[in-house]
Amino acid sequence: MIRTLKKAILDVLPKSVVEVYHLFLAWFGAILYGFPARYMLVVGVTGTKGKSSTTELLNAILEEAGYTTALINSIRFKTASVSEPNLTRMSMPGRFFIQRFLYDALKKGCTAAVLEMTSEGARQNRHRFIDLDALIFTNLAPEHIESHGSLQAYANAKFEIGRELVRSRKYPRTIVSNLDDKEGGRYLTLSVENVVPFSLRGAAPFHANERGGSFTLENQELSVHLPGEFSLKNALAASLTARAFDVPMDAIRRALKRVTRIPGRAERIEAGQDFTVVVDYAHTPDSLQALYNAYKNLRKICVLGSTGGGRDTWKRPIMGRIADTSCDTIILTNEDPYDEDPKQIVSDIAHGMTRRPEIIMDRREAIARALSLAKASDAVLITGKGTDPDIRGARGSKTVWGDAVVVREEVEKLLAKQGRIINS
Repeated sequence: MIRTLKKAILDVLPKSVVEVYHLFLAWFGAILYGFPARYMLVVGVTGTKGKSSTTELLNAILEEAGYTTALINSIRFKTASVSEPNLTRMSMPGRFFIQRFLYDALKKGCTAAVLEMTSEGARQNRHRFIDLDALIFTNLAPEHIESHGSLQAYANAKFEIGRELVRSRKYPRTIVSNLDDKEGGRYLTLSVENVVPFSLRGAAPFHANERGGSFTLENQELSVHLPGEFSLKNALAASLTARAFDVPMDAIRRALKRVTRIPGRAERIEAGQDFTVVVDYAHTPDSLQALYNAYKNLRKICVLGSTGGGRDTWKRPIMGRIADTSCDTIILTNEDPYDEDPKQIVSDIAHGMTRRPEIIMDRREAIARALSLAKASDAVLITGKGTDPDIRGARGSKTVWGDAVVVREEVEKLLAKQGRIINS
């Protein structure tokens, strides 16, 4: 009730007043907890895609190098050896949360923190008064257009995080930016001491497939055990950032070898089946295409539904077209309709297709159907939710959910029906 009332009040206030309100909260939170970011190494990661994976890879590298780390991303909150799932569905929670988190991390002996940082968070000044040592920019693709007003406004909101790096009291400050993205050059104009561009072309020779790949850094080959070229880019960004802090190449190599799974991010589910099953968060056209490209050597059975009712409606037929041209079998299903009719969302996706998809609105049934169609050489790719802990429906309803959990349950049923032994 209080949260609803606060939102109603903020909605009628002038934008300038709301911005000052959020800025004050950010400042007060930093004061309250003593500006904890000033006393540890802090790296932010922003971009449309790859933020969570890059934070996970950088966290693993810093741990291998001897840092005691704290981590905030859309997957989990981690402080030293304690990790818990992020059930908020917010990559960058409110100002007091971040400052309190960093304060607690300091008390528990953390010497480094890696933070996923978003445009939505920047709109509410959640990035302010966090003294960064470095910022990684991964890429920019259309997303949150309705909430930001335009693609340029969305890009500008992300760039405000770069400005916070410039305001940081740390020295030296480092920007690591993706030159394969047209927005990457903008971040390289930031007035900081270390400017580190990266490009997959600059990491040649490289190769990637559904099982992993490798890239070249400082004339050394580094292996990645995550699928697709997008995983190479994330690993390259994390590795270059670590090198800026003088982390040895051997530590980077060991860390990348250690990361064989990131929950909800091209996560391969092994539950005793003889075919490939992948759960992924892909919910934009670019990320969906990148995932499908990673499994181009396999016959693909694709389950999707265009996450987020009431927003980014422009992308629905585009994602339908991508699935239509990339997948052998397509099953459209429900994801997070909120207050929009889920059947309308699915219909919008189908408008981008030249063939008729199978439509199963119950997500569990859709997953079970996809698994039942799979043969040994197939890949079942289930996208849109990743590690999301619930399905959001009308009038604020929430249904407890987990794609990976449901996949394991349905594989177990399938194998039992076939009379096969489960070796999960």
